[in-house]
Amino acid sequence: MSAHLNVVILAAGKGTRMHSDLPKVLHPLAGRPLIEHVIAAADRLNPQRICVVYGHGGDALPQAVGRDDLDWVLQAPQLGTGHAVQQALPRLDAEAIALILYGDVPLIRSETLQEMVAIARGGAVALLTVRLANPAGYGRIVRNAQGGVERIVEHKDASADELAIHEVNTGIMAMPVRQLSQWLARLSNANAQGEYYLTDVIGMAAAERVPIQPCHPGAMWEVLGVNSRAQLAELERTHQHNQAEALLAQGVTLLDPKRLDIRGELACGRDVIIDINCLFEGRVQLADGVKIGAHCVLKNVEVEAEVEILPFTHIEGARIGAGSRIGPYARIRPGTELAERTHIGNFVELKNSQVGFDSKINHLSYVGDATVGSRVNIGAGTITCNYDGANKHRTVIEDEAFIGSDTQLVAPVTVGRGATLGAGTTLTRDAPPGQLTLSRPKQLTIAGWKRPVKKSKA
Repeated sequence: MSAHLNVVILAAGKGTRMHSDLPKVLHPLAGRPLIEHVIAAADRLNPQRICVVYGHGGDALPQAVGRDDLDWVLQAPQLGTGHAVQQALPRLDAEAIALILYGDVPLIRSETLQEMVAIARGGAVALLTVRLANPAGYGRIVRNAQGGVERIVEHKDASADELAIHEVNTGIMAMPVRQLSQWLARLSNANAQGEYYLTDVIGMAAAERVPIQPCHPGAMWEVLGVNSRAQLAELERTHQHNQAEALLAQGVTLLDPKRLDIRGELACGRDVIIDINCLFEGRVQLADGVKIGAHCVLKNVEVEAEVEILPFTHIEGARIGAGSRIGPYARIRPGTELAERTHIGNFVELKNSQVGFDSKINHLSYVGDATVGSRVNIGAGTITCNYDGANKHRTVIEDEAFIGSDTQLVAPVTVGRGATLGAGTTLTRDAPPGQLTLSRPKQLTIAGWKRPVKKSKA
């Protein structure tokens, strides 16, 4: 039976160049903290345990992540990467494989990590390396005459010959815990930074003739870390580009792949079209034939087939029925469910409402806490007055009702099936089905009235 996997994520750094009170690994990438991307990659490996070593910011990190199934280990003081792994060692299974990751390297792919774990399960040390045209600042991979890895030397400790090496360490490695624990116990801080380097275990492994097998990521962006706002912004665009490429490969039409932001999960059916500058947050599902206009924001939304969402529409926590047409400039708030073939027009706001089949709310209206039936027409300027200053109340509009423009429905109130409300009505009692209900003051014309004239300042 293969050894269990224990993952150690190092996340104790301050991130001085971020110029922020927020721990570096909590800065967001695609709407999620950096470290949550790393944890997600680790989760896909089905590890026995994930141990996160934290330090700067104190309990802010475990509180923000909110995962009780993680082992949180405080590193204080922070004396280097080797010291950080030493703090986690008591939590690790002696017979497991240890995989070392970094909380500020968010785009590492689980496929790359699976390859490394397989190497470690074979009894070797797996070391993730890359070749850089400009390796300044990185630990160099020093090889022997036979081409085997001999040790890693940090940039500040490297000789002139070693600085000329272009193969560098990414910091990500995997090895049996039993061997790792032996090597960690022998670490020294006799180096330029006075720290305990995790990289020194590679030299110990080589000295004991333990096989060291370098492997390489599928793309350079997998191992890019975040140390500054500029690097975070660069990685954001890389991640968004990767997501856009994946959508294009699935057959989604993106009118400009560079102007798309996904901060969560976007699932698309066939023949979906997305215009420029759209933002998708949380989990968004777009069924076959959906068209999303420019500058739309969708968060935790399910959109059924053949829906058209026109520009500048915001939808959150809602379900949009097939064949509907929404916007432009509409706002659909949480708890809203629209049946098939609904029409929601410009400057209409819906909240916690259900709208039935083939109903229309086309202009300048607010409908909140309402149940609207099928084939209902709601005129411009209609408002459901759902809040009395203390409690919310519900409005019910039954099938085939017609609500005239500039109507206020003071909840709780019901409009019966097939009823008509005259324009300008303030409805405070139930409107009976199939009849016209209106409330208007008598129209008057005042003879001889003159508009006031502005007084002269002279």
